[in-house]
Amino acid sequence: MKKYAMPILMLVVFETIAITLWLTKGNIFYLFNFSYIGCSIALGMFLFIKEYKYARRIVQLLVGSYMLVYLGLICRENLQIEGFWYYLFTGVFEAATIHYAVAKIFGPLIFGRGWCSYACWTAMVLDFLPYPVPSQPRKKIEWIRYCTFALSLIFVAALFLAHVGNLEKIMFWAFIVGNAAYYVVGIILAYAFKDNRAFCKYICPVTVFLKPMSYFARIRVKCDKEKCVSCGKCKRVCPMDVDVTDNSRNRKNGTECILCMECVRNCPKKAL
Repeated sequence: MKKYAMPILMLVVFETIAITLWLTKGNIFYLFNFSYIGCSIALGMFLFIKEYKYARRIVQLLVGSYMLVYLGLICRENLQIEGFWYYLFTGVFEAATIHYAVAKIFGPLIFGRGWCSYACWTAMVLDFLPYPVPSQPRKKIEWIRYCTFALSLIFVAALFLAHVGNLEKIMFWAFIVGNAAYYVVGIILAYAFKDNRAFCKYICPVTVFLKPMSYFARIRVKCDKEKCVSCGKCKRVCPMDVDVTDNSRNRKNGTECILCMECVRNCPKKAL
């Protein structure tokens, strides 16, 4: 049973969040919402343990499509970063603020940047592109993510300062337009740099929250030095250019690890 400890742990974590929010907010939606996400992630981990090749992709589709289609398009909730700023400015702990607190601010202290690999609906589409492993050196243009982060804040702040009316409708259309822009830019960058995850590395504003918190993540890929033969395969298959053979928290691109487990799955000596 020890090998099933991780999916059980994740299920317990999300069920705890689900029950806590249900009781404190008095809304049973939170019970179903986080229970569904927790069960989806636990299922993916179980399938990974069983060495099913598409375990992660199943979780991506279950969680990503649910959040994009049901929460975003049907329930009209902006779960992009603009929605977070909107609810933060209104002083309401609902929707996007809860989503960010769990998935992108405090959650990464436990599971790092797992959001990027198992739940992000942008990456869900980009991972279907033909460049899962980067074929070019990493570009030194990460500063763009801080620009998009600042622009999202300025956009929402300007709406409040200008006392623009009907903000909920504007936030919904910002979600539609924002997602369309993310997909277009992400696909263009993937083909330009031959790297499916170029958008995640250089443009995505959410990583400004994820990176510092994931430095302290409890769930990390570690290397058994006694088994490792330094073949370098883990580095070649990593979509985020992380040196997982270094167990220190200061390892190369350490806060870029998205727990996709490609290194673990491809290690010939099971050292990871």
